[in-house]
Formats: sequence, structure tokens, C-alpha cells
Amino acid sequence: MTRILVMDDEADARMFIKDILESAGYEVALAADGVEGVRQFRAARFDLALVDLFMPNREGLETIKELKQESPDFPIIAVSGDSCALPLLSIAQRLGAAEVVQKPFLPEELLETVKHVLEPKNRQKAES
Repeated sequence: MTRILVMDDEADARMFIKDILESAGYEVALAADGVEGVRQFRAARFDLALVDLFMPNREGLETIKELKQESPDFPIIAVSGDSCALPLLSIAQRLGAAEVVQKPFLPEELLETVKHVLEPKNRQKAES
């Protein structure tokens, strides 16, 4: 089963994303900030991470940079609901985020982005 790590400081956003992903058959782990998310990333295997850009303790850009340093091929989707975040979402992609998603989003939009990011990985697994 595909495992996704969701990092977002807003409990309602975490649960909304979790419900969407679990309804599509994904296994989901949650983290309230980048520190907790990186700790979980190091402790278990994940296929994808969704990282909110604005979090306490360790913000999203720093978290993305750390995850990519540890695992350059690890797929990440950067997420933000702040209207000022467009430049930061662009920076997130330069740091290695495969895609970006702006809140609010429809469940279908999130699932389409997740499927798109995971697609090459699924093809690689099938070839093995």
C-alpha cells in the first residue's frame, strides 16, 4: 500500500487531507510540523510527503530541503493556503518539490496531483 506523510500545522487541514487520501486507498501518517514530519520520515518508509509551507518549529521550505538532502528522489508536494505563498511555492519547486497545491483545493485536484507525482514511481515498481 502506498504510504503518504502529511505535514500541516492545522488539525482540520490534516484531517481533511487524510480523509481524501484514505478514501482513495492510501495509508496516511500525520505530522503537525516539520520537526515531527522529518522524525517520522526517518523512522518509516513513505512513498510521498505533502508539506505545508507555513508551520511552526520547522517551516515547509526548510523541511523540503532537509528531506531532499536525505533522499534526493523522494517525491514531495508543497501545499499552502496563504495568498502570499506563490513565490514560496515556486521556491519549493526549485528545492525539489515535484508539484505544488494551493488551498483551498477540491478533493479531486489533490488526488490528481498525488496520482501524477506517484505515476513514475509506480511504473518503476512494475518494471522491477
